[in-house]
Amino acid sequence: MRIRIALSATLAALGLMFLLPAAAHAHGDTLKVVVTGQRTGHVTADITWENDGDAVDETVAATVNAVSVDGSRTMGPWRLVRDPAAAPAGWTTAEALPPGTWKVSVEVGFPALGKGELEVGVPVVDPAPTTGAGTTATGTTDSATGGTPAVSAPTPASASASGSGSGSGSGSGSGSDAAPAPSGTQAASGGEGAAVWWTTAGVAATALAGAGVGLLLRRRRMRGACRTS
Repeated sequence: MRIRIALSATLAALGLMFLLPAAAHAHGDTLKVVVTGQRTGHVTADITWENDGDAVDETVAATVNAVSVDGSRTMGPWRLVRDPAAAPAGWTTAEALPPGTWKVSVEVGFPALGKGELEVGVPVVDPAPTTGAGTTATGTTDSATGGTPAVSAPTPASASASGSGSGSGSGSGSGSDAAPAPSGTQAASGGEGAAVWWTTAGVAATALAGAGVGLLLRRRRMRGACRTS
C-alpha cells in the first residue's frame, strides 16, 4: 500500500516536471519588443510573446538606454514599468527624456530575451500662456482683456487722512463764518465793569443796612420816651 502511494507521488511529480516546461514554451522562448515612441518624454514600448503575440504577464526585467543623435548625451539605463494607458502589453519608463532626438534601445532579459530600437524625438514644450497681469491698483488697464482703468480703493490711512483734511477744512470754514472771539482788552474791560458793579452793590447794601439800624434805634428811643411820660 505504501509502495503504491509513493509510486503515485513520484509519477505526479514527474508529470509536473514535464508539464511546466511545456507550459513555459507555449508562448515561445523569445519576446517581441516594439518601441512605440514617447509620451511627455517617457519612453513607451509594447512587449509580447514572439510565438503567439500574447502580452507578458510576468514582470519584465529590461533596461532602456538613449543616446542623442550627435552622441554627446546619454540617458539610462532605466527600467520598464507597466503603462496603464496602453494595457495589457504597454510598458513605459518612470524617467523622462529631455527635449531632443534620441536613439532609444530596449533590451529584455526576463522572462525571455528580446530587443527593440527606435529614434525618438522629444519636442520642446512651451510654457502655458498667462491670462494677463490684470489691472493694478494705480489704474492701469489689463493688457490681455482690454478692460477699463481700475480705480484703486482708498486705504484706511488715506481715508483717515482725507477725513482729517475735510474736517480741518470744514473747521476753518465754520471758524471764518463764526463771530470773532473777544480780544484781551474787551475781556479786561468786562472784568473791571463786573468789579465796579459788585462794589456799587456792596455800598448800596451797606447803606440800606445802616438805614435799617437807624430806624430801629429811633423806634426804641420813641418807645422809651412814651414809657417815661
